[in-house]
Amino acid sequence: MIGKNHLKAYFWTILFAIFIIGSLALSFDPGLKIYANFSEFFLEMITFLPLMFLLVGLFDVWIPKEKIEKHIGHGSGIGGTLWVILLATLQAGPLYGAFPVAYILSQKGASVRNIFIYLGVFSAMKIPMLTFEIGFLGLKFSILRTLFSLPIFITIGFIMERYLDKDYKVTT
Repeated sequence: MIGKNHLKAYFWTILFAIFIIGSLALSFDPGLKIYANFSEFFLEMITFLPLMFLLVGLFDVWIPKEKIEKHIGHGSGIGGTLWVILLATLQAGPLYGAFPVAYILSQKGASVRNIFIYLGVFSAMKIPMLTFEIGFLGLKFSILRTLFSLPIFITIGFIMERYLDKDYKVTT
């Protein structure tokens, strides 16, 4: 039997399902567009996430905690920042793929600063994304945006490191 707490937990999911079913039955155009977007996003996630979790699992098993702590941990300095920038720019995929990697980095002893720098750089400076940006907006724009964005991400990393405790850990 479904309890009251289960209904509260899934209220928005149930409401969304009712809205989509109603939209399909009544040919409600905005609802049909929402359903098409949701279907496309869901298909992308269901095909991408299993591979992402497999790679993150392999990363977790193959890379020792000591290596992460040494190279991008609390005492890594500018070298650690350069390593996470390189890691983030060489990856591809949507932003939600970066969060499992950031979680593993956190569990293996990466500094808060480097985790935030990684997430910022991943969100805006991946090489595959930069190639599209150069094609559409030009090399000059891409270089300027990168030169303005990177110091901001690094500054945010330092602010978050100062704001959060040194022993800050992500919990699930």
